[in-house]
Amino acid sequence: MVLIPTRICLFVTVLLLCLIETGQARRTNPAFRVIAFYTAKNDPAHISFVQEANRWFPKMAATHQFTYDSTNNWANLNAKFLANYDVVIFLDTRPEDADQRAAFRQYMEKGGGWMGFHFSAFALTPSTYPQNWDWYYNEFLGAGSYKSNTWRPTPAVLRVEDRKHPATKRLPKTFTSAPNEWYQWTNDLRTNPNIDILVTIDSTSFPLGTGPKPHEIWHSGYYPVVWTNRKYNMIYLNMGHNDIDYEGKTNQQLSSTFTSEIQDKLILNSLLWLGRRKK
Repeated sequence: MVLIPTRICLFVTVLLLCLIETGQARRTNPAFRVIAFYTAKNDPAHISFVQEANRWFPKMAATHQFTYDSTNNWANLNAKFLANYDVVIFLDTRPEDADQRAAFRQYMEKGGGWMGFHFSAFALTPSTYPQNWDWYYNEFLGAGSYKSNTWRPTPAVLRVEDRKHPATKRLPKTFTSAPNEWYQWTNDLRTNPNIDILVTIDSTSFPLGTGPKPHEIWHSGYYPVVWTNRKYNMIYLNMGHNDIDYEGKTNQQLSSTFTSEIQDKLILNSLLWLGRRKK
């Protein structure tokens, strides 16, 4: 039997207590707090992304000293609830209720942080998600309505347009994304002085998409995929649509969003910038 000196036992005990207290302190006094809203219904690609995001973000939170909560209850989008958080994420959809929309706008105009993915910017009239919120689509996002998309979800070579922004700092000039369905918008973001386009689709990606419909394959053009609005503490990322086995009717997930190391760094940098800027 090996006897451990009392001083060593005491040291180990104190060390363990310090680690426990540090972990508790990170939760009770984090760098910032994040709340993600989602719907996760109907489209298997959006559902799989939401599920993946709700696994990935808590891991990042544990490492980078912020907290991450998520909810599918959009009624929580009110001033009292939002007062507990520094950054709001829309993982897939948007609020439909007028009071929820008003609360979100007030939150943003008072300096709150926001990160939106993929379908959170979708609007098409007529559709289930019409463009019926001018402030959000034209003022806040600046993109207007959805115009077209690539198909199937495929990786793209992305070009960093603004390498000085904290979200893109120390990223390479170009990198390959995870597979995604890419959107085009009705508004030209280049003409909006408030918009800072951070990342676009690089020309080496063309042709982008596999069809089968010809218009689902892009052969040229300028396509912003990540941008901010300088008037708000926000960032939008077009990523967030995994490839799914629709044809085989299995709805099996065929790709993941969080599989590109550089894209993951972009997402994390963006969130850390939003949270620390709010603080």
